[in-house]
Amino acid sequence: MSFSDFKKRSEGSLDNLQKEMEASEKKKSYKDDRLWRPELDKSGNGFAVIRFLPASDGEDIPWVKVYNHGFKGPGGWYIENSLTTLGQKDPVSEMNSRLWNSGVESDKDIARDRKRRLSYMSNILVVSDPANPQNEGKIFLFKFGKKIFDKVQEAMNPEFQDEEKVNPFDYWGGANFKLKVRRVAGFINYDKSEFDSAAALFDGDDAKLEELWNKQYSLTAFTDPSNFKSYDELKTRLQEVIGEDIRSTESRSSTVEDVSSSEVNSIDDSKDETDALSYFEKLSQD
Repeated sequence: MSFSDFKKRSEGSLDNLQKEMEASEKKKSYKDDRLWRPELDKSGNGFAVIRFLPASDGEDIPWVKVYNHGFKGPGGWYIENSLTTLGQKDPVSEMNSRLWNSGVESDKDIARDRKRRLSYMSNILVVSDPANPQNEGKIFLFKFGKKIFDKVQEAMNPEFQDEEKVNPFDYWGGANFKLKVRRVAGFINYDKSEFDSAAALFDGDDAKLEELWNKQYSLTAFTDPSNFKSYDELKTRLQEVIGEDIRSTESRSSTVEDVSSSEVNSIDDSKDETDALSYFEKLSQD
């Protein structure tokens, strides 16, 4: 490039820089419009009716399960998907096992704070959304935690003999889900949510159901290994977040034998686990 060309190019450099800055800001504030969540009022309450949809074309089950970690250290936030989602070793889970077995009670507290969080992703049809009626009749992705998934399992495997089994993901034999959200002790609570009576979607109109099925989103990307950071990348990020703590932990627990995966799960998947969505909502507010 000649100097004269460089000079001509510089005339529009300010406009180009501004465009790049605007594009950069848009990337930082990127929002996935496919995702739906209930809008809560000032009291932290919300209501909507949704319908869980069946597996999309080429997929076997109508949901995916993802583990992630979210905690803060001296070097900032660590918010990453866990490789245990893929059945692989993850540096945070490994560190948690060492902390849990160090014999130091304060280490157990750290392990609890850094434990992995469970979330699910499914296709849904929004039947009723009083806060945002423009969403009604549309397909979205819905990210939810263990509390709601427990209600799905209860519908499929009822506790009492007089309760009818329902496949919530079935077009014909499924049921609408009345999502009732409350804020209890500062956390999102779904205890009052419930399934309605079983009824065919669109009164069983196959033409409408086929159109709906063809519009559903694929869930495979959420568990595609290419969308997860490598073990070494995660370990590097963990080092950045907690700094010297990683070396002191390894040194302190060097004599502790490795624990089995079931023991690691006892840290990560305890019965009193905070709902993933509620947990990460609190993170976003900090």
